[in-house]
Amino acid sequence: MPYNLLLVDDDPSAIQLMAQILADDGKLRFATNGADALRLALDAPPDLVLLDAEMPGLGGFEVCAALKAEPALADVPVIFVTSHRDEAFEVAGFAVGAVDFIAKPVNPQLLLVRVRSQLRVKRMADELRSNASTDALTGIANRRRFDETLEREWLRARRARDPLALVLVDIDLFKLYNDHYGHPAGDDCLRRVARALSAGCMRPADTVARYGGEEFALILPQTPTLGAEHVARRLLDAVEGLSIPHAGSTVAEVVTISAGIACYAEKSGAGASADTPGVAEGAIRALIDAADSGLYAAKRAGRARACVLDAKEDQQGMLEGDLQASQMVASSRMRR
Repeated sequence: MPYNLLLVDDDPSAIQLMAQILADDGKLRFATNGADALRLALDAPPDLVLLDAEMPGLGGFEVCAALKAEPALADVPVIFVTSHRDEAFEVAGFAVGAVDFIAKPVNPQLLLVRVRSQLRVKRMADELRSNASTDALTGIANRRRFDETLEREWLRARRARDPLALVLVDIDLFKLYNDHYGHPAGDDCLRRVARALSAGCMRPADTVARYGGEEFALILPQTPTLGAEHVARRLLDAVEGLSIPHAGSTVAEVVTISAGIACYAEKSGAGASADTPGVAEGAIRALIDAADSGLYAAKRAGRARACVLDAKEDQQGMLEGDLQASQMVASSRMRR
């Protein structure tokens, strides 16, 4: 996969020169001011930013600090391109998060060497982060990555006033499966279910994670209640469609899942203070609790189904799942 490089300079001729030098090193995007640079970076996080340290309006140091303040961009290396050569200037640049400096006028060979060096470092760091956030058995996101992603998507949903759905999934009667077929077969079952859940999420922004044991969690940004119901049916059918025999199940002859889905959509005028750390943490916990309540309701109703409920928000930004108004979604087999 080619690298994604963002070149930022208020001088178009400087951008053109760097683009010619780096033409074979990745996909290039350009910005001639700080505001456009931040917008492009947020739209699609780059692998590296070459940033003019001095620009009118939003300066390079301010742009770098803003990039580092965004969780999705904090690990993107920033190289300042500047005509300044004094130590105090470089110290200030490193303080806001820069990884290197390149002096103007740009030396082509030096630019290539330093850019490629930082890209190698980032690739290795990305691999380490991926290993640290991946479940070793199933290859999907682990609990740590789930927690980080849910917090980020919750805050993003709050800012953009977008809906957000959280799904908790449990393999039905998995202990009986392990007892009957053995733990190696149980591990293979977990891997196959994880792949089915991942395939059932059709958007890159969706996250599928192993929540613990035989439980999985899915984070579905920009997904309202109706969309969550469609996803639930797809997930139920995908796992049943694996046709994994389950002789110990009282639900079906094959492995099935139950799911609880909590859907959040900000109501007008509600939760004015929900972006504050303590309130946000409590709201996220309440969203998880709401999905867990839905999962319990689905199991109590007979398993192999999903309970979809709205997470309602009060004036303090707290959430509570509305089980009385919940929607029960069954698999294709259960609907026949």
